[in-house]
Amino acid sequence: MLKLYGYWRSSAAYRVRVALNYKGLDAELLSVHLVKDGGEQHQAEYAILNPQELVPALIDSDSKGELQGEEQEAFVLSQSLAIIEYLDEKYPENALLPQDLHDRAIVRAMAMSIACEVHPLNNLKVLQYLSKDLALDDGAKSAWYHHWINEGFSAFEKQLVKYSGRYCFGDNITLADLCLIPQVYNANRFNVDLSPYPNIVRIVENCNRLDAFIDAAPENQADAG
Repeated sequence: MLKLYGYWRSSAAYRVRVALNYKGLDAELLSVHLVKDGGEQHQAEYAILNPQELVPALIDSDSKGELQGEEQEAFVLSQSLAIIEYLDEKYPENALLPQDLHDRAIVRAMAMSIACEVHPLNNLKVLQYLSKDLALDDGAKSAWYHHWINEGFSAFEKQLVKYSGRYCFGDNITLADLCLIPQVYNANRFNVDLSPYPNIVRIVENCNRLDAFIDAAPENQADAG
């Protein structure tokens, strides 16, 4: 049995929800509220599960892993890209990475350009640090957000000119799409002008017609609100 700890607005958890849906996998979705009560991700019980105190975290009770040489009762994994690749290898139907070595590397690079370059500069803990520790007002925080989104999306748009078809890489859903759609969702929340990125807008529209993406959308989660 699969359990996914996440939060409705978490981009990283959003990616994994899409992967689960696209592969037709059932998982129990457990909410870790990132804001309420100082952030439930910092509570001791969850911190034991995921010492990074981030979401998502996946538990696969049908598999066992090893922790410091001792067998665990269930396999626990954090980091959304690692979780998605784990699911993709364990459940290869509806693959999220191409078979060709070079194509697979390109898709990984595209996904990481969003997940490792854009998203970390704009996630909740960074925005909270800007507000609370550096005392930036909303205007300055918004300028920070827009700057890094536009820098990342400008580069990604150029990659799409070369590689995209109906989706980010050709005409099949890949890991790159799973990373892009949540980031665009957040960009819309912060009123980023997406008109300079027609390929991004086109691909998001195509993805958001699919049930895997619709059902994974933040507003469709039980803990939304």
